Amino acid sequence: VRHALRPSSFSLITLIGINLGRLIGGTVIVEYLFSLPGLGQLVVSSITSRDLITVQGVVVFVAVVYVALNMLVDVSYTWLDPRVRKAGA
Repeated sequence: VRHALRPSSFSLITLIGINLGRLIGGTVIVEYLFSLPGLGQLVVSSITSRDLITVQGVVVFVAVVYVALNMLVDVSYTWLDPRVRKAGA
């Protein structure tokens, strides 16, 4: 089990990273649909009032979090398999 778990975990970590990115983007829609206070409601109210600075700020924030999650996934590859760290790009 130990020998099969390590190589198969790369796919699992990749899917977790992608799904976390989708989850962050989906919160905007869910918060608006269910009238929950948060970034989703802030973005929708900013769009309707044409407050572009706030919309840009939220978009940049979500993009930075998405990139940070992808970087965390890439770093976790080197933690799982040291051969990835030694291999060239």
